[in-house]
Amino acid sequence: MQHIQNIIFDLGGVLLNLDIQKTEDAFLQMGVKNFRDLFALGHAASFFKEYEVGTINDDEFIAALQNLAGLQLQRETVIAGWNAMLRDFPTERIELLIRLKKKYRLFLFSNTNAIHLSAFQQTYSSAFGGNLLDDLFEKAWYSHKINLRKPDTRAFEYILNDKQLLPHQTLFIDDALVNVEGARAAGIQGYHLEPGKTVLDIDWQLS
Repeated sequence: MQHIQNIIFDLGGVLLNLDIQKTEDAFLQMGVKNFRDLFALGHAASFFKEYEVGTINDDEFIAALQNLAGLQLQRETVIAGWNAMLRDFPTERIELLIRLKKKYRLFLFSNTNAIHLSAFQQTYSSAFGGNLLDDLFEKAWYSHKINLRKPDTRAFEYILNDKQLLPHQTLFIDDALVNVEGARAAGIQGYHLEPGKTVLDIDWQLS
């Protein structure tokens, strides 16, 4: 962590537990047989990407999922299936962020969408006494709000410019290697959180 002053965290798979199998199973039951291929980590199909950069709205995204199934599915069924992958925020990870805030400037950058944003913010608030997820960070960037997504190097350049961060003083942590490589292309120090590891396994040198 030498010379690091700023840490940008990915959300899903880093701070928020995900179980994409839950959503895959839900859509299999709806008749979508190739969901995992469409939603591969870091390589999402076109309409997933469009939703994540805010170029299509909730209704258009839900219609696209309904079309995949080829059935007239209820809106609530589609939303529930889409949100099934979102699990919990382990308390120890949140406690780590609170400790890190004493030493570093903390930021969040997530490839996400309006439906997921509402769901995981509610999950966090319910688990942590009504507190707001975004309050853990100096700033949180969500792809559908800034119209840029990882691993696009332009997304990282946008973030650096937005808060006037020096890339060599900035660390980005993500569980998708392709996203870490995008950050590195912008000059940011990247840390790939490998499968089976959590942010608690990083040597933070906080003592």
